[in-house]
Amino acid sequence: MKVLFIGGTGLISTACTRLAAERGIELFVLNRGSRAGLPPGATNLVADIRDADASARVLAGHHFDAVVDWVAFTPADIERDIELFRGRAGQYIFISSASAYQRPVGHFLITESTPLANPFWDYSRNKIACEERLMRAYRDEGFPFTVVRPSLTYGDTQIPLVVNSWQLPYTAIARLKQGKPLIIPGDGTSLWTITHNTDFAKGFVGLLGHQQAIGHAFHITSDEVLTWDQFYAAVAAAAGLELKAVHIASDFIAACLPDMRGSLVGDKVTSVVFDNSKIKRFVPDFCATTPFAQGIKRTLAWFEADAARQQVDAAADAQWDRLIDAYERGLRAAVAQFAG
Repeated sequence: MKVLFIGGTGLISTACTRLAAERGIELFVLNRGSRAGLPPGATNLVADIRDADASARVLAGHHFDAVVDWVAFTPADIERDIELFRGRAGQYIFISSASAYQRPVGHFLITESTPLANPFWDYSRNKIACEERLMRAYRDEGFPFTVVRPSLTYGDTQIPLVVNSWQLPYTAIARLKQGKPLIIPGDGTSLWTITHNTDFAKGFVGLLGHQQAIGHAFHITSDEVLTWDQFYAAVAAAAGLELKAVHIASDFIAACLPDMRGSLVGDKVTSVVFDNSKIKRFVPDFCATTPFAQGIKRTLAWFEADAARQQVDAAADAQWDRLIDAYERGLRAAVAQFAG
């Protein structure tokens, strides 16, 4: 099977490239020249997908059983890909997002038929618009698309706490080492699912070239469901540190730090449980086998193995200190007012 990944060197896609190569798939990766994370045997095609003419030249003469665009975010990206891969791919897989599902949730159990509607996050609305454009292309011309909706996924290089620096995730551990508290939105009891990238890859690679998956959407997540308090406690335990936490209402966080509104109110603060029955029907050998407590130990070992990986986002760290201070001052003032 001949497969093209566009991107292919990110947190989720790296695990998928590795597994695809292990399973003997003839893998091509189109990017601007980065071979970071590419397994032996993968062919690197050098072009910027945003340059349609350059991409067309590099892809001339190729036909793929499956094409996966890991870096498509807007309907304009989809229009470009439809033009580029019409008649050139047996399957086109779009990486959407589980944050596209209905917010606020109408039912705690999320299936692929849960409505797509997120008024809180532009990122999610763009993903929804991309899915809608692909469905029109499928209905109008038979364009062979499949949608995959990852939820929060991590690997060796990411510490996936709801309030942490995505670019410099060791920041949370540095705070714990300094005796500083971590921020947990709400009361910490909302339910969530975090998936290891190697588990995601098992389900995803099974969809490559799967003709019965054409026209379908899938989410691929762990079946393990924990509270945010439990996730934070597992991170602290894996680091061998005491967890100090402060619970702050999500609306308070979003009001003070509006850039976080989408990822909080539009995604991670409501209880969400994913029904993985569909991906298991289409890929019968899919099973997530990495509990968070085990996977996060591996992640922290990766960070601790090299001091150069332990960088801190000083701006975010200071911002969280200010947020905690504002919250605690407001709380003391409210308690005093009511006591009076």
